[in-house]
Amino acid sequence: MSTLSDEDYKIHLPTATGLEQDEEYLELEIAGERRRIRFHDYDEIFNVPGLYERLFADALACDSPRVVVDLLQDAVQDEGGHPGDLRVLDFGAGNGMVGEELARIDSAAIVGVDLLEEAKLAAERDRPGVYDAYHALDMTELAPPDRAELAQHDFNCLTCVAALGFGDVPPAAFATAYELIADDGWVAFNIRERFVEETDTSGFARTLAHALDEGAIVEHARVSYTHRQSVSGDPLSYVAMVGRKQGELELLA
Repeated sequence: MSTLSDEDYKIHLPTATGLEQDEEYLELEIAGERRRIRFHDYDEIFNVPGLYERLFADALACDSPRVVVDLLQDAVQDEGGHPGDLRVLDFGAGNGMVGEELARIDSAAIVGVDLLEEAKLAAERDRPGVYDAYHALDMTELAPPDRAELAQHDFNCLTCVAALGFGDVPPAAFATAYELIADDGWVAFNIRERFVEETDTSGFARTLAHALDEGAIVEHARVSYTHRQSVSGDPLSYVAMVGRKQGELELLA
């Protein structure tokens, strides 16, 4: 797949309605043959050059990387800081769309982390030079040497875009990434609205609410917006938030 260009394949979206966000899929057509790929089968999507962008940015109008990074930039500047001082851990970095936005605002250093080796290879293929380093790591089982290597970057900012919820990034993995950020550092992320409501069962809503109530995160900006369209054309409502770290996260089920 890695030898394909974006002219060698076509994508087809289903006409079915009522699919949950983590049930959505496309059909990838190559040389007249089709195969189905779930949207959350990111390893398969990253293996096809340009597919992630053609699917999410072009076909489904996803603009979250820009939305979250612009919100971060505005918050930093409102506090009298400079985006050029940010040393960013881009967690759930995928093929580098958020890293590209962070480079646009002249972040001082950008390090990507993703669970998938396919994401790391895609970022190196699609956006060479954007990241100062990129690691394929499981943050729920972070080995001491990997933690030490990441800690050397002295991060003062964490970004996590289009990764939280649906079990792709559990709260424990987010908390591990958060631990690597210096006190008073910036945290910028987005998540579907239902994962920050009282009915959420993932644990993220209670963890975030507790962090805000206890002052572990001081919120500076929040916006509700359309992350992207569903395959049936309905808006998927997300929350983007920027805050500053004042303490560690306490995980609550």
